[in-house]
Amino acid sequence: MKKYHFFLTLLFFSVLMHAQERYFLNSDTRLYTSANASAEFLGYFKYGAEVQLLSESKNGWYKVKADNLSEGYIPEKFVATRLNSKDVKVRDNENPILEGGDNYYGGNHLFVLVAGLKARAQPDKNSKTKEILNTGDPVAINYLPKNQEDWVNISGQFSDEYARFTLRKFVGKRPDFNTLIKDFDKLDVSNITERKTIGERLVELAWNSETTTLAPAYQRYYEVVKQLNDPKLLADTELNMAIAKGIAKHKKPEEILAFVKKSEFILKGIKTKAWYLTQKDLVKTFGKAPKTANVSDECGVYLSELFYYYPDLEASVDEQKNQAEITKVFINENNKLVLNPNAILDHTLTEKAFIEKYGTYIGASIKAPHSYSIQIEDSEFRLEFKDGKLFTIEIFFYC
Repeated sequence: MKKYHFFLTLLFFSVLMHAQERYFLNSDTRLYTSANASAEFLGYFKYGAEVQLLSESKNGWYKVKADNLSEGYIPEKFVATRLNSKDVKVRDNENPILEGGDNYYGGNHLFVLVAGLKARAQPDKNSKTKEILNTGDPVAINYLPKNQEDWVNISGQFSDEYARFTLRKFVGKRPDFNTLIKDFDKLDVSNITERKTIGERLVELAWNSETTTLAPAYQRYYEVVKQLNDPKLLADTELNMAIAKGIAKHKKPEEILAFVKKSEFILKGIKTKAWYLTQKDLVKTFGKAPKTANVSDECGVYLSELFYYYPDLEASVDEQKNQAEITKVFINENNKLVLNPNAILDHTLTEKAFIEKYGTYIGASIKAPHSYSIQIEDSEFRLEFKDGKLFTIEIFFYC
C-alpha cells in the first residue's frame, strides 16, 4: 500500500513539474500523427515555438499540444526549456512560416490575406471576436497546420488572454499590391461581388504599404462603391479618399511642429499657456471637480498623478504647486483649440472640413475611423469626431 502511495506521489509531482515548466523548440520541426518521422504530419513548427508536453519521452519522442490546440508527436531532441545562441536551428525548407527581420515583424510570422479578418478567442467560428485584422497585417505564428481548413493561432501564445485564432487559409505570404491591381483590372465590370472583395483588399493593403499606393487603390474601390450606390459607403469612402490624399502629401515633421508650436486651448474664455493653467484658475472657471482620482504614472509624463474630471475636460493637477495640465477637452461652444491664429478647432468644425484643411498635417489609420493625430514635440493631439463633428481632443504623452 505504501509503495502504491509512493508511486502516486511521484506521478503527481511529475505531472506538476510538466505543468509548471515551459518548453520550446530549438529547431524547425513538424507535428506528426505518430512517433515516427515517416508518419503523416499535421503542420509545421518554427524555431522558438512553445509546446505543452502531454507525455513523458518515449523512444525519443514526446506527445505534445501545439498553440492551436492540435495534438501530435515531435522528436525529443528539439525540445528545450530555454533558447540560446548555441541552438543549431535546423531549418525545414518547406516550412512556410517566415522568420523575423523583414521590416514587418520581429518574430515568426505570416500575413493576413483577406479584408476585415475576424480573429477569434477560440478555434470556433461562433467564438468571440477579439480583433479585426486588415489585409497585409503581420501576425505572429509559431505553428502552422498543413490543412487549409484548420485553425491557426495568430498570437503565437497559449495564454487565453492573448490567443487569437483564424483559419489557415486566411494567412500566408504578404500579398503583392501590383498583383492585386492586375486581378482587379481583369475582372468584368459586372462582377461587382468579386470587384468589391479585391477592392477592399487593395485599400487595406495600401494602408499597410507606401502612401503612393493609396490613390490607385481608392480609384478602383470607388468604382465599385458607385456601382453599389450605398449612401453611407459612398460618404465613408469619399472621406477616406480625402484622408488618403492628405497623407500622400504629408508635411515634414519640422513643418508640423512649426504649425502647432504656439497652440493653446480656450476654455470658457480663459486662454491656457499651451495646455497649462493654474489650479486656482481651473477651479475658478469650472468649479470644484465632480470627480478626482489618482492615476498611476509609471513613465512620469504627467504633471501629477492627481486628476480632476469635469464634464468639459480632464486635467492632471499639482495642488501644492498650484498647477494644472490639460489632458483631454470635450469640444463644445465653450471650448476650442487654437493651433495658430489661422487654425482654430471648435464645435462648428466638421470632419470633412477638418480633412480638407489639415489633411496634410495629420496621422490617420483605417483601423481607427474618425480619429486623427497631430504631432507635437514630445506628444500628440488625438482628435476624435462623432457624428461628423469634433468631439474630443486628447493630449497623448509618449512614455
